[in-house]
Amino acid sequence: MAMAAASIFFFMERSQVDRKWKLSLLVSGLITAIAAVHYYYMRDYYGLTGENPTALRYIDWTLTVPLMCVEFYLLTKAAGAKKSLLWKLILAAVWMLVAGYIGEAFNPAEGSTSHSVMWGVISTIGYAYILYTAWFGEVAQLANNSDSAAVKKGVRTLAWFVLVGWAIYPIGYMCMPGGWLNSGLGWGSSNVDLFYNIADAINKIGFGLVVYSIAITETEKNRAAA
Repeated sequence: MAMAAASIFFFMERSQVDRKWKLSLLVSGLITAIAAVHYYYMRDYYGLTGENPTALRYIDWTLTVPLMCVEFYLLTKAAGAKKSLLWKLILAAVWMLVAGYIGEAFNPAEGSTSHSVMWGVISTIGYAYILYTAWFGEVAQLANNSDSAAVKKGVRTLAWFVLVGWAIYPIGYMCMPGGWLNSGLGWGSSNVDLFYNIADAINKIGFGLVVYSIAITETEKNRAAA
């Protein structure tokens, strides 16, 4: 319900911002709308089986996480961001998610940690690239070169989401059978759902609210100057 409510908010607020920000809010609304639909599916799946809907989660993430990376491109486009940056971020996100799904869904040996650790490390390569780009790489440099204080502050806030908010997902990953937290502390599927739900709410809704804050701030500044 929170995802659905956020989508309605972002879609309706598109009419309140300048034209250059409308696409950013549309993407924010699409992220939470896709998540809302998949959460209804996941609720029904869990209600019928009592099991963690791993495949449905990764279908959701494969659609929404690249869209979150698109936001970085849209926010820095005015500062000179090229489409090559967009595709590099999308490829890194897909790499991260495909490797994570293989590690979580296809553990060949019950109780073995080697499979999940190997694919977890491979997945982390994609995450590390996005994190580096947001904090020190091309996205960070473009934001710093922007003449907009709102964009600079907003991109840094989104970088914090990648560093702190996205870090919740590996905790859930390590709660699965074969994961370190599952094997060492006995944390199971209920913990996986808890961590993933918290992470999705923080990252998808919060990400969109940061984008909205940038859009409305820049719109009000432009209207005041006009």
